[in-house]
Amino acid sequence: MLANQRRDKIIAMLREDGSAKVNELSKIFRVTEVTVRQDLEKLEKEGMLVREHGGAYLKNVEDPVKNITPLDQSNLEKKESIANECIKLIEPGDIIILDSGSTTTEIAKKLFGFENLTVITNALNIALMLGTEPGIEVVMTGGEFKPPTLSLTGQKAADFFEGINVDKLFLATAGISLKSGLTYPSLSDLVVKKAMIEAAETVYLVADSTKIGKSSFASLGALSLIDFLLTDQHITESQKKIFRENEIELIIAS
Repeated sequence: MLANQRRDKIIAMLREDGSAKVNELSKIFRVTEVTVRQDLEKLEKEGMLVREHGGAYLKNVEDPVKNITPLDQSNLEKKESIANECIKLIEPGDIIILDSGSTTTEIAKKLFGFENLTVITNALNIALMLGTEPGIEVVMTGGEFKPPTLSLTGQKAADFFEGINVDKLFLATAGISLKSGLTYPSLSDLVVKKAMIEAAETVYLVADSTKIGKSSFASLGALSLIDFLLTDQHITESQKKIFRENEIELIIAS
């Protein structure tokens, strides 16, 4: 892996986890700790992060917590259109999982007024948003808190789903490709996503078109893990063809 690629992935991990240790990054990227420190020094000079003893943390990492808004606010128009399609799939009496993320946050915004709905989530902002809705029962997982995504992650979050059965999962991702499958910037998320998928009767992957063809750091598994891909109308015809040839059901927002 080239140095610039490694640094991009380090930033992607920090945007997911908020901070990272030098020794952990050294193991993940299979380079020396000296190399990692050089990477962090360069990224700090570029204003991307703040170094501390033994590691680094994302610049302005406290902003998402103060604003109760996930750090990633890109492509919101596309994400809102996807959320509009998701709402059509949710029925009174459903038990659903809303994964953490900006697209699933858009789904949550549209659930006001629903009756007899149970929402399980690992996203603090979604729980706060829906927690006072009289027709919605909100259940949160446990786990380690990640400020940039306002999410709970790790093995404790995954353990919550043991023995639980839900109707629908609305799953987020950082990148989708036929080669790498579903990918994420953080290793700690993989165990949680797997547990969510195992608990769900139907899995809807919600991802705007900019994530198609991209790969993030850690692979969850093949696209066969999902039942439907919900994306926006900017998906290309060639991409549609590839997904359909691989028996991936598409729902395209208007």
